Amino acid sequence: MQIDIISVFPEYFDVTGLSLLGKAQEKGLVTIKAHNLRDWTHDVHHSVDSTPVGGGAGMVMKPEVWAECLDDLLGLDPANLTMLSDEEATTRPDAGEDGPVLIFPNPSAPLFTQADATALSHADRLVFGCGRYEGYDARIPTYYRSQGIDVREYSIGDYVLNGGEVAVSVMLEAITRLLPGFMGNPESIVQESYTGDEPLLEYRQYTRPTTWRGLGVPEILTSGDHGKVDRFRRDEAIRRTSRIRPDLVARLDCSSLDKQDRRLLDDLGWRTDGAHPVKEN
Repeated sequence: MQIDIISVFPEYFDVTGLSLLGKAQEKGLVTIKAHNLRDWTHDVHHSVDSTPVGGGAGMVMKPEVWAECLDDLLGLDPANLTMLSDEEATTRPDAGEDGPVLIFPNPSAPLFTQADATALSHADRLVFGCGRYEGYDARIPTYYRSQGIDVREYSIGDYVLNGGEVAVSVMLEAITRLLPGFMGNPESIVQESYTGDEPLLEYRQYTRPTTWRGLGVPEILTSGDHGKVDRFRRDEAIRRTSRIRPDLVARLDCSSLDKQDRRLLDDLGWRTDGAHPVKEN
């Protein structure tokens, strides 16, 4: 996988050479290059922003600077401009089928999920754009969609950051760790929070010593009975998800639940006689 990152602080991504992501680059699983957006400016101050149209606080990143950068990295010739219709622009291929995927973090965009990370892990090339200040001109993603580029905008949570670099780092790690060969033990990413067709929060994990500062691990985990251990972990995942993320429980397919799942959810105040669990008042 080839990954390009555009930022006014490209040195922020020096950390991608560390840990498993650094090893993945050494093994040739992924290539990451950070680009300085200011390299595509032409004024003495290397300006990338201007005041917002219509007034308001802050500054907005200028489309012409982004366009020069993206045209260069994506291999587009503005002289051969072909504007697609809205229908053509929105009927885009899935990630990895044709061409790069252009991704912008945006707190006003849909939430980035594990399902998005999984889909994007199959792409051949990702290009991330890191906004700053009050964000980037809204015409930038619109224009590149009109050129047939697969453009995605994602939020990583209900909060606002100073810039897109942190958000890109989050998405970058979530995506690349799913690449074949990235993890030393591929089984370690099979049973995790939000993973699978019907994701639950992961059960709590423990290690040795089994007693530490007066606190012990659940005895069943040391029983050697793998069936009981699996059931214990499944029950704990359901309980934790019901308490912390009931919205995930509400998405479960009741037809895939076993008798113990249904019994536990009933005890937790859920009805399971329909297509999906429903929380009783």
